[in-house]
Amino acid sequence: MPSAVRALGPPLLLMLTLLGTASPAAARPAGWSLAPAGGPRPSFYAEGVPGTALQDTVAVTNPGRTPVTVRLRGTGLPVVLARATLTVPARTRAEVPFTVAAPSGSAPGDRSGAIEARDGTGRTARVPVRLRISGPRLAALTVEHLAVHPDGITYQLVNRGTTVLVPTLAVRADGTFGRVLDRAPRPLPVRLAPGARRTLSEPWHGRPFLDRVDVRLTVTADGAHATATTAATFVPWGTLGALAGLAATATAFLVRRRARRTRESETPSREAELTGAVA
Repeated sequence: MPSAVRALGPPLLLMLTLLGTASPAAARPAGWSLAPAGGPRPSFYAEGVPGTALQDTVAVTNPGRTPVTVRLRGTGLPVVLARATLTVPARTRAEVPFTVAAPSGSAPGDRSGAIEARDGTGRTARVPVRLRISGPRLAALTVEHLAVHPDGITYQLVNRGTTVLVPTLAVRADGTFGRVLDRAPRPLPVRLAPGARRTLSEPWHGRPFLDRVDVRLTVTADGAHATATTAATFVPWGTLGALAGLAATATAFLVRRRARRTRESETPSREAELTGAVA
């Protein structure tokens, strides 16, 4: 075996094959190429329960006449490669084992990532990695931080389950003299991944001018059901402020008028003083 091949590492971490005996499944575009080892596969696929590490092998094929050095990495998923930097001799295929982990506590569902290789000239190749985390499907969500503002209603949706949810929302508000808002259930334009939290708003035009209302939001998705309630008091503070200002002005006028009349009643007239002097 050539010394350049022996220098690449022990056979458990790296396997090299001369192209004369290489599997024809590895695609070979111009220059070096990247592909799953062991057969004609367009991508890597793994499936397991949370907490397991799944293994596979990626192959770098160099059909050229000079060695090529590439850097390997995983993206989008917790991938650990046996080698991060690899030099492949001319007319040789190198195979590098790797593991992809299904993290403990992960929600069941599909995840995606890739194995990427990049050479010194910037040329990059990638192979998709698809991971399916198995486990029971549970639909659960909560409605939190419900609040009424001058321009509408805000709230948060939290996916507490293990499956992606497309929620449906219904809104109702009851005032002192009856219902003031009633919106039938409708799908929301959001997709909530497991563990995701989204802050949303609901416009409310034509709300009461002066009233106290109880607002109720009902959210359903894939069999899950959640509600939230809050109370709000609508007071036209601008109008009340103007009325208070008018009342204060009127009160001040009446006070000044009464004070003036009091002073006038306590001051003796000049005619009375002269009459007393003549007597």
